[in-house]
Amino acid sequence: MNRGERRALLHYKRRGYRLLDANARAGGYELDLVLRRGRTIVFVEVKERATGAFGGAVHAVGLEKRRRVRKAARAWLSHHPEGRGLDVVLEVAAVQDGKVERRRFGEDT
Repeated sequence: MNRGERRALLHYKRRGYRLLDANARAGGYELDLVLRRGRTIVFVEVKERATGAFGGAVHAVGLEKRRRVRKAARAWLSHHPEGRGLDVVLEVAAVQDGKVERRRFGEDT
């Protein structure tokens, strides 16, 4: 787990999330963080940038990467029955200047 992923994980843990998996391979792709809080499971793509130049970390996750995260999340859920029936959220966690900015994305993005 790299520095950005550790920082993002700390951010989520402080908000009551529990780590289920990290750097997991599923569906031929990698999931940076898989977290759970209550009845919600969150699949997180973590991006770290030193500055906001070139659109910052949030904008570094394009449509293709989001498609891969969706595919990997579906594959992960198919192999982890404990995740069935939970609400599923897909997020980008942008780590920049020591801060974490979270942005959800769905089927349409």
